[in-house]
Amino acid sequence: MTNIRVITDSACDLPQAIVDELGIDIVSLTIRFGEQEYVDRVELSPTAFWAKCKEVTTLPETAAPSPGAFQVAYERALADGCDGVIVLTLSSLLSATHQSAVLASENVPQLPIRVVDTRAVSMAQGLIVIDVAERAAAGDDLDSLVARAEALREHTGVIATIDTLEHLIKGGRIGGAKALLGQVLSIKPLLELKDGVVAEAGRQRTRNKALATCADVARAKAPLLRLAIMDGACADRNVLEGLVADIATQHPLVLADIGPTVGTHGGPGIIGLAWIESF
Repeated sequence: MTNIRVITDSACDLPQAIVDELGIDIVSLTIRFGEQEYVDRVELSPTAFWAKCKEVTTLPETAAPSPGAFQVAYERALADGCDGVIVLTLSSLLSATHQSAVLASENVPQLPIRVVDTRAVSMAQGLIVIDVAERAAAGDDLDSLVARAEALREHTGVIATIDTLEHLIKGGRIGGAKALLGQVLSIKPLLELKDGVVAEAGRQRTRNKALATCADVARAKAPLLRLAIMDGACADRNVLEGLVADIATQHPLVLADIGPTVGTHGGPGIIGLAWIESF
């Protein structure tokens, strides 16, 4: 029976209870508010992140982990007697995190290390990590785990909605006049993950309609292997829970808090669903 360590990065938004249960090692991105820099999940929780966002007038910035941060994790796995490591990173099209993980692997040649680009982020990435970690715990070897991760990413999806355009305005991602028009019309953009990047997936006029659309999109993919709700400082997560209660899924629904990587651009009130289709 092999002993493979599963490593991911903090963009996965995995609940800590799951991380602890499955022995997942998380390498953190960093978040900078002006001159102050914080290590995600270590020095700044999602709750603290959202509180700080309310205090500042400009968006925080996120930075990928250094190769050195991944090397520390690899050396930790080596010291723990692991037979190998599989690293599941957020999309390489969204961050330099994947590149850092690959570069670091070259510095620990005595340990088999495989780095997989999930082409995902938040709980789309997180669900892949959960699945692979469960199989690692059951004794699957490194090649089998890599093949599983590569298969899972072809069946993974995301749909989300943004409640406010304020963070997009602050980040310069949308013109002020267009943003104002969107607010006046109460337009709620829908977002999806497509080919490793975040893309617009439509619009709804109200929050409730946007939530219903998110549920409908996921329901159309059922039966599902896994399903998660992720949100950033939302008061209406229970509404989305109710809307997806009838969706057939093999594993229990996972509830997760969105952290800085996605939250920086999505803003408070971002909420969505991530899933892996049965295959």
